[in-house]
Amino acid sequence: MDLQRLCCVILAFAVVLFVCFSSSVTAGDIVHDDDDAPKKPGCENDFVLVKVQTWVDGVEDAEFVGVGARFGPKIVSKEKNAHQSHLTFSDPPDCCTALRKQLARDVIMVHRGNCRFTTKANVAEAAGASAVLIINNQKELYKMVCEPDETDLDIKIPAVMLPQEAGASLEKMLRNSSSVSVQLYSPRRPLVDIAEVFLWLMAVGTILCASYWSAWTAREAAIEQDKLLKDASDELTNAKDGGASGVVDINTTSAVLFVVIASCFLVMLYKLMSYWFVELLVVLFCIGGVEGLQTCLVALLSRWFKRAGEAFIKVPFFGAVSYLTLAVSPFCITFAVVWAVYRDVSFAWIGQDILGIALIITVLQIVHIPNLKVGTVLLSCAFLYDIFWVFVSKKLFHESVMIVVSTAFFTHMLDHGYCGSNNVQTFKILKRIINWSCFYIGSSW
Repeated sequence: MDLQRLCCVILAFAVVLFVCFSSSVTAGDIVHDDDDAPKKPGCENDFVLVKVQTWVDGVEDAEFVGVGARFGPKIVSKEKNAHQSHLTFSDPPDCCTALRKQLARDVIMVHRGNCRFTTKANVAEAAGASAVLIINNQKELYKMVCEPDETDLDIKIPAVMLPQEAGASLEKMLRNSSSVSVQLYSPRRPLVDIAEVFLWLMAVGTILCASYWSAWTAREAAIEQDKLLKDASDELTNAKDGGASGVVDINTTSAVLFVVIASCFLVMLYKLMSYWFVELLVVLFCIGGVEGLQTCLVALLSRWFKRAGEAFIKVPFFGAVSYLTLAVSPFCITFAVVWAVYRDVSFAWIGQDILGIALIITVLQIVHIPNLKVGTVLLSCAFLYDIFWVFVSKKLFHESVMIVVSTAFFTHMLDHGYCGSNNVQTFKILKRIINWSCFYIGSSW
């Protein structure tokens, strides 16, 4: 079954390659030193992340993330208390001078530049706007503060900064739709996030299961070796589905090569990122999930169905396959296909996590880091990889390659009209796939 195990490693590696550079910066980096902008009356808000939910012609659409300004009223924290308001362009676009028409409590979208942030907010408020969305001229977010000499700070409407990509998407929505509405709210982060605790427990549980499995198979291999030495028999089965065969040792060269290939893959996506790649990633995840689920089930069931696990039949391409593997394969394939078809529904995360757990347990059982030297090289290369592609790449490509690629998929979906409510759910599912693969990276090290 070495070929099967090798295929599993390759499939998992394909998923991990995409994940290695998928950063959690879809809202953009926030850049500004708080110490340079001291608080004063009328300009004393804490900087908070603000969710901007959109509706296109009455149908829920994409959600963006921005940062609230130091000035203006506090933004409501609960979604149920936030009001939907019509979104409109500013005329003039920079909102630095009086608008050409009055607004009926609309949210106004303006471009950054040509005047102070507080000036834009005051002009928008005078025209009857209920809030102002300021679109940055860069991919990062910028904290909107007050200048030391400003005095006109009695601003009664909230101001939110959005990154450049979000602004481009909103502009396209406004041009292609008859009505676009938005809802602004800033959810408070709880002291203990139950979702993060749950994910942490799943990650640790996955690692513990994989570790126990590795120890168990090593013990089984030792017993098998003792039998071979005592009986001097060549008729014993050389490969078992739950055995220790097919283990892949990572050496120093492989560790360095992993990061080099990931870098090449990152550059390729930076130049060629498209929606088809995301669909390909889902397919690869399903195939890897099938292999992982099958391997885990065979290892568990072989203790009760020992004969079926030890009886083999030759299958083209796969080689010798046990009858037990043939029995569980249809279930695993059906499970993955059902998840792929219904991955937009709210409870699809259960199937996805089952596939992810099975895949990662299998990979952790197969891939082996033999010593501290290899682990140190891998961690060091990964550290340099992150530093280079997040920060140093700005010098070579005039923008952070890591951030651009991590946001490119969502922007591409918006540009091609894929961001209906179902496709937004698909994007969230993709992020969960990314989280599972991150667990693999961290636990392998």
